[in-house]
Amino acid sequence: MINVDQINNGFVLDHIQAGRAMAIYHYLNLDDLDCSIAIIKNAKSEKMGRKDIIKVEGSLDIVDFDVLGFIDHNITVDIIEDGKLVEKRELKLPEKITNVLHCKNPRCITSIEQELKHVFVLTDKENGLYRCQYCDEQQGRLWEKIKKLEEL
Repeated sequence: MINVDQINNGFVLDHIQAGRAMAIYHYLNLDDLDCSIAIIKNAKSEKMGRKDIIKVEGSLDIVDFDVLGFIDHNITVDIIEDGKLVEKRELKLPEKITNVLHCKNPRCITSIEQELKHVFVLTDKENGLYRCQYCDEQQGRLWEKIKKLEEL
């Protein structure tokens, strides 16, 4: 059995689908942090079979819950203070995301006006589909795009 030290003040990203921890690590820019981070891959889980876990000894301020909910709304965030679990947050698909996706439509105003924010609105909760606020271009779930990060 592998032992990972307990977190005194920080958070745990739990119930990450097995094999996706590194993509989440990169997408949330956790590599830019100067704190202890533990990535546990393929941990046994009664609920999921196998899962990944990310433990971060540091401030929760670095996590954008909308981005994390968009990446995988089944992840739970355990908030740890003084070595104790003080809060467990369930994520959901955000109604709107900004600068997470970029519109693929070459005629979209965001292709011409570079300083415009890329805003997508949730249009199909069941399938996780978003549409560009400006041109209505549809974008699917992020995992197709994140798979490229897993290959890094």
